Amino acid sequence: MWEPDPSWRRLPGAGGPSSAGVWLADDDGRTWVVKRLEAPDGTTPALLDPAHAGYWRREAEVARDPAVLGRVGLVPPEFGPVEEDDEGLTVWSAEMAGESPPGLFVARALGRFAAAPYDAPAWAARRLLENRLAMAAERGGWPTLARTTLADVTDRLWERRGHWLSLCAEAPQGRVHGDAVPTNFVAARGEDVVAVDWQCFGTGPVGADLGYFALSSREEFGVLLETFLDGAGPGVDADVVALAARVTAVYSVVTRAEWALAQVARGEGALAGKYRHPAVAPHLRALQRQFPQIEPLL
Repeated sequence: MWEPDPSWRRLPGAGGPSSAGVWLADDDGRTWVVKRLEAPDGTTPALLDPAHAGYWRREAEVARDPAVLGRVGLVPPEFGPVEEDDEGLTVWSAEMAGESPPGLFVARALGRFAAAPYDAPAWAARRLLENRLAMAAERGGWPTLARTTLADVTDRLWERRGHWLSLCAEAPQGRVHGDAVPTNFVAARGEDVVAVDWQCFGTGPVGADLGYFALSSREEFGVLLETFLDGAGPGVDADVVALAARVTAVYSVVTRAEWALAQVARGEGALAGKYRHPAVAPHLRALQRQFPQIEPLL
């Protein structure tokens, strides 16, 4: 049975459906981030689908062939060995110390990354938002939000999800990091950003990463969009990029709010009294912040 070395220091937040933990390890005078990926037991077929958002081997594939990420906009850290056994995979990457780049710097790098020419490997995720909404559908959609004052809005958005997903699928596609949150953008390297946690790497509508990033960035959506377009260059359609970013932001933030509220709704007491719960309030504030992006989708 695989076990981490006793000298490794465990890091909080494993992340990902197949992740069994993340550690810091010192080896030969260097510090490495060691991530353990567990082989699925077959009860979740999506984890075995190379095109699915949750494909369990993807981070190891990136580490084995980082050239697929290109050299523009987002770049990976230095990867070490990828060790495979009967129970899973262990991926080593160099620890990146330093100050995280500011939001607008990241937005411009995301634009450069998305608009650059690419060849997608067979194991690249191809339906990130569709997969995430399919998982929400398995849970019944957004039933907890249907019990709030947002019921009419979320019901209308849920009904129209197929329409917006189709438009995004028809839009120009580019590379996406897939989990564009500030904690995954750890350092600047010239004009580029060193990014970690490539589990959801794949292709999607140009602008998708920006929409996801807008949910946790301090900068407003419009400013981020303008900066992203500057990075992407004149060859992209600004309206199409804005739509992809808006759809990703709105459907992601509503799904997050539903999940958070559903966790605390099981307890005693009125639902409205739980809006200020520390596990819920940040998601509701993020949802409120996206109201200007929700309105055009209704």
